[in-house]
Amino acid sequence: MQEFSEAIKLLAEESISPAGKPYFTISLSSVRSVASQFSCSIKEAEITALKNSIIPERYERSLGTVGGMQGQILLLNSRAAVMGLGGLGGLAAELLARMGVGTLLLIDGDSFSESNLNRQVLATEENLGEKKAEVSRNRINKVNAAVDAIPFAQMATEDNIESLLDGCHVILDCLDNLRTRFLLQETCKKLSIPMIHGAIAQFYGQVSTILPGDQGLNAIYRSFEKGKDNGIEKELGNPATTPALVAAWQVQEAIKLLINKKELLRNRLLFIDTLEGSCETIQLEG
Repeated sequence: MQEFSEAIKLLAEESISPAGKPYFTISLSSVRSVASQFSCSIKEAEITALKNSIIPERYERSLGTVGGMQGQILLLNSRAAVMGLGGLGGLAAELLARMGVGTLLLIDGDSFSESNLNRQVLATEENLGEKKAEVSRNRINKVNAAVDAIPFAQMATEDNIESLLDGCHVILDCLDNLRTRFLLQETCKKLSIPMIHGAIAQFYGQVSTILPGDQGLNAIYRSFEKGKDNGIEKELGNPATTPALVAAWQVQEAIKLLINKKELLRNRLLFIDTLEGSCETIQLEG
């Protein structure tokens, strides 16, 4: 669409980056205008701008991290699922949207309750009782309209999980029980999808990137018995801080994976101890 590209070029403005380098940028209002003019999506307009070396202003501060124009295009063309939209998943979904991951599947059958208010970024006094998946979708629509946010207000089961995740490039495990975590890992292996595991309890958190075929959860939770929950977080409790730390690290791992960075937490477990103020990386059996 040469005409489409030319229209975007006409709306571009020259600017200077914080590092002092000149570049061409396009504002959100201009992206909206040209998308409306050509009856296309905001995502399509942003990708076309990037292909013409024009940076949508919303991503200007991300390019140095994601690998420039091509890295941002990769993200906009990516499809990620967030499994569980509580303390971890609610924040993870928003961070993925702010980075410009183009399609997000938001999976959680639960609704907000008062006990969520201490740590779940999407929970407010006004939306108690509302479905987490719908609230997350609405939030993402306000943050980044280029992102296709698709809510699934249902719990993952053996009957539906494959259809929910098919076609994804990465899955974020933001669940709160081991039974569903292991089901997720088995499904990711079957569908050849990487997953980013995150878990929290009290002062502690952990993150690991699990590629299809890795031992992953089997190495982390050696004492797990199928059919039991074994969720230690339900005994120790969850403050506001550790979910934010772990969610941010999960998203960073997902972004690295999507832009083909090799420095992943694969076959390693990052263990965060905010009580002692320490982090350590534990080698897992591959």
